[in-house]
Amino acid sequence: MLHPSYSDLMKVVNSEVEPGEAPVVNSRYSIVMATSKRARQIIGGDDPLVNIRDRDTKPLSIAVEELNQGKIKILSDEETEMPEKETEE
Repeated sequence: MLHPSYSDLMKVVNSEVEPGEAPVVNSRYSIVMATSKRARQIIGGDDPLVNIRDRDTKPLSIAVEELNQGKIKILSDEETEMPEKETEE
């Protein structure tokens, strides 16, 4: 079982969403994709953004904890498109 749970992670990710706005994450799929991408970055040599208690902690567990602590963000589709619009102007 994953700790924290998917629903807890979704609450953390969506905590900064203003009332009336669409949530950033609506499904577990978004959580899985974001944490797996971050785990690949850690495997590739990026430093973890959280303290690791055990050297044997797996990259995916580190990524989940980073997300839970708010150290990484899942961007909405609108936020990922912003840099492209800035370069077009």
